Amino acid sequence: MGKVKIKRKSTLIDMTAMSDVTVLLLTFFMLTSTFLQKEPVTVLTPSSVSEIKVPTNNLASILVSPNGKVFISVLGEADPTVADGEWASEPIRKQILENALGEWNRLHPSNKVSLTPSEIETFTKLNMFGVPFTQLKAFLDMSQTEQDKFISNMENPAAGIPVNDNRDLEKPNEFQIWMRAIYSSGNDNLQRALKRGEGIAVKADKGTPYAVVHDVLDNLQTLKMNRFSIMTALKSSED
Repeated sequence: MGKVKIKRKSTLIDMTAMSDVTVLLLTFFMLTSTFLQKEPVTVLTPSSVSEIKVPTNNLASILVSPNGKVFISVLGEADPTVADGEWASEPIRKQILENALGEWNRLHPSNKVSLTPSEIETFTKLNMFGVPFTQLKAFLDMSQTEQDKFISNMENPAAGIPVNDNRDLEKPNEFQIWMRAIYSSGNDNLQRALKRGEGIAVKADKGTPYAVVHDVLDNLQTLKMNRFSIMTALKSSED
């Protein structure tokens, strides 16, 4: 009896459909993902069981590094069509800068800071800033690489916004000047978020000295910004 031959089938698999699905998924995740903003220093936040998410727009974020340096980030409306784009991040940052410089120059007439339109434009594109007013002009004249290196050097005495336990709002410190400028930015939605406690998020390293964090929180309370969020990491089962 003759041997039955099994017909061989091709092992070729058409991957066209799978490639299409992969590209569609990749496009979906790219369009819906929220990318982490660049920060001058890595901060390991303390753990908690809270799962409340921090907003991604109309938010003033305060970053406190492990050695006590303070930085601020401001986000406006995510939707550019709101208020014809006047409340988007860059226009709001410009208004905040003008408010802050006006206050600083009024309080320090012998040490005024004057910026060019190009330097103001550079500031509006900063995700996070943190230098004394007297260093601001020189900082904005740096290249982006130099700026990153400048504020990420935690040994640099000119990195970070000066803050202390001042309670005399007739003579506000630099941190208080910036926070008042943010509140008076003209963005009604941001102002309402600040009042509700949704517009301020404080992010501090779990190893940051308590005295520095206390000064930041005390400054906010002095400014009547009594409601804010403390950013934490979700506590795991091992914690």
